[in-house]
Amino acid sequence: MKFINYLESIAGVSIFPMISLAIFFLFFIGLLVYVFKVNKQHIIEMKNIPFDNKNDNNTF
Repeated sequence: MKFINYLESIAGVSIFPMISLAIFFLFFIGLLVYVFKVNKQHIIEMKNIPFDNKNDNNTF
């Protein structure tokens, strides 16, 4: 028996791809909203974290 036959025997299985697509779509829409609304100074601070020597706690 093929895998597709197992899926056809599950009642309501056709809703799962739509739920997955909706979650995927909502996640990326939320990510786009965050990117466009975030403070630009915050992005610059996050970008410069690797070069910041104030809080250098690495003991490699």
